[in-house]
Amino acid sequence: MSQPQTALPSGFETLEPFVVSWAFDRAEARAGARRSSSAADRVAFFEAAKPLLAPALAYLDQKPLDQFDAKETRLMQLCLSFAHIAMAVEVLGDDEAKHAEDARHLTITRAPSEF
Repeated sequence: MSQPQTALPSGFETLEPFVVSWAFDRAEARAGARRSSSAADRVAFFEAAKPLLAPALAYLDQKPLDQFDAKETRLMQLCLSFAHIAMAVEVLGDDEAKHAEDARHLTITRAPSEF
């Protein structure tokens, strides 16, 4: 029997449901996902990813960025998205809707993760 295909490295299977919604290669796409997501979506991703963030970063730290395979790249993208939503969940809370409205006027042209 063959193994099911996964989008992430072994050990991070609980994050699989969030790949489609949160694994983006550009900061603007991650910011857009944050702005267009519901509070429930942000909290669900935050709660699932928070305990895996340190293990994910330790896992990814084992090799240079330019040597990541597709699964590792997606895991890094989820970590970067976590950074976007952590502010929304931990700090802004109910004020995230106001922030999202204001953030629509800010265009991210290039982020440090894109160099």
